[in-house]
Amino acid sequence: MILTLSIVGFILSLIPALMFIANLPLFCVMDRGGDRSASDHRDAADNAASELESGVANLSTSSPGEKPLPHSASDHALARSAPFHTEPPSVSVLVPARDEQASIARSIESILQSQNVNVEVIVLDDHSTDDTAAVVDAMARRDHRVRLVAGKPLPDGWNGKQHACFQLAQFASYQRLMFLDADVRLATDGLARLIEYQDRNKVALLSAFPHQETGTWLEKWIIPLMHYILLGFLPLPRMRQSTHPSYASGCGQCFLTMQSDYMAAGTHQSIRGSRHDGLKLPRAFRIAGLSTDVVDGTSIATCRMYTNAAEVVRGVLKNAIEGIANPRLIGVFSILLLGGSVLPWITLAFAIAQRNSWAIALSVMAVTAGHAPRAIAAKRFRQPLLGVVCHGPAVALFVALQWIALANHLMGRQIAWRGRTET
Repeated sequence: MILTLSIVGFILSLIPALMFIANLPLFCVMDRGGDRSASDHRDAADNAASELESGVANLSTSSPGEKPLPHSASDHALARSAPFHTEPPSVSVLVPARDEQASIARSIESILQSQNVNVEVIVLDDHSTDDTAAVVDAMARRDHRVRLVAGKPLPDGWNGKQHACFQLAQFASYQRLMFLDADVRLATDGLARLIEYQDRNKVALLSAFPHQETGTWLEKWIIPLMHYILLGFLPLPRMRQSTHPSYASGCGQCFLTMQSDYMAAGTHQSIRGSRHDGLKLPRAFRIAGLSTDVVDGTSIATCRMYTNAAEVVRGVLKNAIEGIANPRLIGVFSILLLGGSVLPWITLAFAIAQRNSWAIALSVMAVTAGHAPRAIAAKRFRQPLLGVVCHGPAVALFVALQWIALANHLMGRQIAWRGRTET
């Protein structure tokens, strides 16, 4: 019995490990020799934003179907070659903001420091209860490229972020749109590189995974699992060769598209009730027959998603039902994740107790295979080592949160986020 379970654990650990290794070079197509990291590039933005924030404190008291796509290895290599555009491209960077006083200035400052691209920054204040609007207004007074708009009341049936993005697109002056979360900071060359990649590869909707900063232990456990699940279970070659909706994937923190494609996909109105734009917006584009792609943005941008354990839990619970917690997926993913990352530790313990050498060997190989992707990711994406060491318990906790999210959904329980509730 223990030998059989050891074999099962080994097989289930090997599947995501091999997929991860195969996907890694395809995902990391934005690499450039000699480039500094996004964290290096953002230092100047942080300093400028800090100076601004010190002055804003005073201001705020007085002012408020399938088809082939043109992707190949040679196409991806072009993303690292000489600049594609002879003239700087123009882009409207659209930032939905609700209670983002702590991060919005650094985000805007990083956008304004973008090189080789013309930018306008439009921030929609989505009924913030802090000084978000005052911070943005102060920046708009100093730089004509920044504009603050006030969000309209949230209509029934709309998710707050989707409604904010839908409104933002209507204010854009340029044909190219970037939807960027208010806690994301761009590298100075990040925007230009994304645009170059998008144009060379003719991608209708391009998404990038920023470098994810983590502080608390639960952040270090859970946040890096995004890369493990994406690269371990999504066949990137198939995704780039097809527009089938089942291959939809992205990161809601950073999307780049053109107005014509955005309109053809139905805008954010097509996902108005969704809480998971990282999955649902690419799906909407693919349903419209448009291409989508997702790439590593470690050298492109930086983001701190959550700042404490409670935020991590609520963040996972609020949109899990549209992902792995979907009733049609949760059983399969529970078997794959637990079988490949938790079962090998259990079989190893029993195999040692029973002195079963074959089971011990298989279990050790399974544990190694299960942790290998996290170790590779820790080095490649600058992720914390704590997540590597605690990969097994992290996966167990992540799966448990998926089942809790499903239970919440079935019982109609609401998840509070930024003063709003989600079922």
